[in-house]
Amino acid sequence: MPDAIEQSDHTSGFGRRFAEAIRRMDDANREDPRTDPVDGQPQPRELLFARGVFDWVGRLAPSASEALLLAARGHTVRRWRIPRNRYPKTTLGYHEWRDALAAYHADETAAILRDLGYPTETIDRVRGLILRKNWPGDPEACALEDADCLAFLQLKLARYLAEWGDDKTRRILKSTLNKMTEQGRSLAAEIPLGERERAILREAAANPPSR
Repeated sequence: MPDAIEQSDHTSGFGRRFAEAIRRMDDANREDPRTDPVDGQPQPRELLFARGVFDWVGRLAPSASEALLLAARGHTVRRWRIPRNRYPKTTLGYHEWRDALAAYHADETAAILRDLGYPTETIDRVRGLILRKNWPGDPEACALEDADCLAFLQLKLARYLAEWGDDKTRRILKSTLNKMTEQGRSLAAEIPLGERERAILREAAANPPSR
């Protein structure tokens, strides 16, 4: 599987430390025991997702800062270590799980950056993006949110649709689209999906909840 950092013009100029940070995040995500097929070969699920988010950030924000790109690659690092079933199957339990994940990802990514000698201000900025501290008022936070949603639609929607069914998926997609900017929703409409996934996304987009 090609490494996105070797293909993306928007990463040029950040130097060896940036490349090493990306490599370490990818190595961490290669440990994911969950896999998805790519060209008939199993690939670590979180590695695929992190690279997908990273690439979407490159499309959404061609002049993305180093901090935004680092956050994109690290914002779900080692996600499998905090499974959903540790928390109650309630709305409150879901939000507790999401908050725990964000804090864990921020800490894990910060540790990698600190070990590589990144300045405190860069680490704080990356942490803030992962923790969504200034979303939706921060354009880079919005780009990261859009990229996460787009990668979900591209890489995970079909699998979750099989688990959730049409009604639950439709509700979740409405919420997903509501978090996205107009640019993000426009790009979502271009993602190649199966007929069933496309139909449900179209239904959700026709009447998303208001912000």
